[in-house]
Amino acid sequence: MEEKKTARANLEKDKSLSLLMGIVIGLAILFVGFEWGEREIEVATDNGIAKIIDEEEIEITRQEDPPPPPPEPEVIKTPEIINIVEDNVKVEDTKILSSEDDPSQAQTATYVAPVVEEEEEEDENYVFVTVEKMPEFPGGDVALLKWISEHINYPTIAAENGIQGRVACNFVVNADGSVSDVQVTKPLDPNLDKEAIRVLKMLPRFKPGEQRGKPVRVKYSVPVRFKLQQ
Repeated sequence: MEEKKTARANLEKDKSLSLLMGIVIGLAILFVGFEWGEREIEVATDNGIAKIIDEEEIEITRQEDPPPPPPEPEVIKTPEIINIVEDNVKVEDTKILSSEDDPSQAQTATYVAPVVEEEEEEDENYVFVTVEKMPEFPGGDVALLKWISEHINYPTIAAENGIQGRVACNFVVNADGSVSDVQVTKPLDPNLDKEAIRVLKMLPRFKPGEQRGKPVRVKYSVPVRFKLQQ
């Protein structure tokens, strides 16, 4: 039995047309690709309809060069202040010896201002420990110790208790030679210490000490010896 073909069932006739349409569409796509170059294309499908959406071109951000550093502050130099002092000092005329006057002794004379030493004011109440000329008892130290021993009254209580020894004392010889400020520096017994102070306050005038030729107050030390007679 021979098969019959209808015109609708013949698929070969549309083959060439489909091929041609495919080539045309491919060329169109290729042309579009060259046309937009580096631009990105997003294809979105909405209800079966293909839409071509061009994305916004991305702006290229370039890093700006850093600003130049601020200029260094200008240093203002302070002008030196020169104090002008009037010179009221009279300078004596000096003679410059030349080689014509004396070739072997030729020199330039230099003026040297005299140095004036200011005298220090001394306090009259200041007490010196050492001076140029120490105070002196009439007759010397031997006469001083003899005078003290002759005027001592041995305290009865100390004598009964057998207390004896030496009491170290000092006092100030004033500018007029009188004695003041009697003190005990090394005590022995209250009764003996009291007797030593009493005797030293009775001392006659000394020859005062001197400093720079002037009488001054000087501290003087002396021992007062207490010894029992056996």
